[in-house]
Amino acid sequence: MIKKSVLACLFAPAMLSLSAHAADKIRMGVVVKVGGNAWFNAMEAGIKSEAAKRGIDAWQVGPTSADPALQVRAIEDLIAQKVDVIGVVPNDARVLEPVLKRAHDAGIKIIVHESPDQKYADWDFEMVDATQHGINHMVALAQCMKEKGDYAVYVGSLTVPLHQKWADAAINYQKEHYPDMHLVGDKFGVGESLDDSIRTTNDLMSKDANLKGILAIGSQGPIGAGRAVLNRGKTDDVCVFGPFSPGQGASLVKAGAIKGGFIWNPMVAGEVFVRIAEKLEKGEKITDGMTIEGMGKVKVDEATRTILGNETESLDKANLPKLVKMGL
Repeated sequence: MIKKSVLACLFAPAMLSLSAHAADKIRMGVVVKVGGNAWFNAMEAGIKSEAAKRGIDAWQVGPTSADPALQVRAIEDLIAQKVDVIGVVPNDARVLEPVLKRAHDAGIKIIVHESPDQKYADWDFEMVDATQHGINHMVALAQCMKEKGDYAVYVGSLTVPLHQKWADAAINYQKEHYPDMHLVGDKFGVGESLDDSIRTTNDLMSKDANLKGILAIGSQGPIGAGRAVLNRGKTDDVCVFGPFSPGQGASLVKAGAIKGGFIWNPMVAGEVFVRIAEKLEKGEKITDGMTIEGMGKVKVDEATRTILGNETESLDKANLPKLVKMGL
């Protein structure tokens, strides 16, 4: 009978080999704006499925609310875990700068999404050019409003740079092309809160009889605005456009409370997080004109460390059922 000590010696090299293999596995945590909603649930599914295909250990961290301080804590935890890559969809780009610097100084690679010009990021990736995305929404909103009347703009937060770019591009296009449309007040930072979006829409409809449109940016903005419009019986009077999760907004589109919008597929965005992480860890260069699966042929700005794709889906009545079937 072989003694335990002999068995231990025999199996030790194999065990060390397995341990080394596990240690070589890329480890990545992705911190999103908020956990539990349909948009980021879809992103999480994309992260998990692509990570499994590529043999990467990747997971998503979803804070309980869209609070930048909670994102800071989540990133600090990932730094303590000594992950290889941190992905972030920031709520507040500036608030995250100190903790991202700590991650950067610790040798952790950083990929952000929806946060152009983010300091201490290796790359920011955008599924669509920000200016064109804003213009696309304004053109659709103006057509629905017959190019006349008051409209409001919601963003997820006044501190989310990408939402500001979309909104500013839309507003600037309106001023240049639709002089009979008028922006109500300034941008409202309510688009990541269902309750705040509903409340703001109700307030606007009560105060402004000439309100004809709402461009709502943020995962809950169009849903909240659409619900308020539907509850007030204003589906024929107020046009709501914006990006939203298809499954969450399908019934409101069917009822005419949301007229449409454009999104990229959040599941694909989750996959892209993993694909870019693998490229960084393998030392592969990201160059202008290359094709990244899920983004198409990309534009790469080395100065701002931004990767721009051009892949969107229309959220109209005709295209929405296809997206819902995909589980979005």
